[in-house]
Amino acid sequence: MTNSENYNELKNLALGEGMALFGVADISSARGGFLIPEAIRNQFACAISLGFGLSRPIVETVEGMPNLHYYFHYQRANILLDQTALKVASLIQKKGYNAFPIPASQIVDWKLQLGSVSHREIARLAGHGWYGKNNLLVNGTYGSGVRYVTALTDMPLDTDKPLEGSCGACALCIDACPAKAIREDGFDRDACHAKLKEFSKIQGIGQMICGVCIKACPSKGNFESQKNRQ
Repeated sequence: MTNSENYNELKNLALGEGMALFGVADISSARGGFLIPEAIRNQFACAISLGFGLSRPIVETVEGMPNLHYYFHYQRANILLDQTALKVASLIQKKGYNAFPIPASQIVDWKLQLGSVSHREIARLAGHGWYGKNNLLVNGTYGSGVRYVTALTDMPLDTDKPLEGSCGACALCIDACPAKAIREDGFDRDACHAKLKEFSKIQGIGQMICGVCIKACPSKGNFESQKNRQ
């Protein structure tokens, strides 16, 4: 099969499993930062990025802090992402290639709160959006309301290009942030993490999540964007 045929077969599988976004990133310039043994990560030339669009009505229930509706939706979205990444990896392996699915929400460096890879950076390289003022990826259709998962692979695939995009004058997330971590002159990661730790102590939550800036971020095509294929 050609690179394009491989791409389309995997894309059809992912979309059929409920994913909203599918893209493939060239990771040749990014894999040096992966928290994966060098001998393993260097086997892979590209990464598949899958995105699940969060339910807007559930996100709209967030009022200044995460709630149980958002928490359970967040958890189930991660489960679906992981299951779909495994199915994509299984198909790749059946075709004689290698795959390395990486969980959607797994921390391997607790001090810096880092995963094996940055799903947001892979998603950016795969053309899903641009970094917003809230330090999340902003997609032209879903805003920041997307959860991502990654699968590294050596399967020959067409790759997508990063988008040229910007939040422009929009400051909705700046106004909404309960930690005051989002500013025009940059993002205060420490302030954000401190607020997430606070939220994790809410009864029934127990995880470092928020959702406030995701709710504030416009969605459904309010941004001009165009995905370019190589």
